Amino acid sequence: MFKKLKKYFYLYVLKRKYYRVGSCNACGRCCQKIYVKHRNIIQTEEEFEKLKTQHEFYTFLKVVDKDETGLVFECENLDKETKKCKIHKRRPGICRRYPQEELFGMGGTLAEHCGYKLVPIESFEEVFDRVSKRKKI
Repeated sequence: MFKKLKKYFYLYVLKRKYYRVGSCNACGRCCQKIYVKHRNIIQTEEEFEKLKTQHEFYTFLKVVDKDETGLVFECENLDKETKKCKIHKRRPGICRRYPQEELFGMGGTLAEHCGYKLVPIESFEEVFDRVSKRKKI
């Protein structure tokens, strides 16, 4: 019963397609090579400067590169030697909620050895059965 309620909550209340399982293994990869999306992926340093005034999280980021997608960031709170967050106990909510399914919507992926996985809430078979039933009507 609990599993059905959880599934309903994720699908229809939160409008999610995936849920997060696993735990952080402190590899630090999620704090490097970050793209920032605010309506669109940030393309210029001017856009980024405006964004920094809107939320404290963005003040922790520094621009390290630019590619065809946009600016590439890195978190300044990542300790380069230990690969651990310097402010882990008071890290921003966006870090606490990592990874979120929006990552896939932007074309991103999880690091190869990330301790987290995003699991579909509905299996392919469940979705196929539901869609097939609708088309028969």
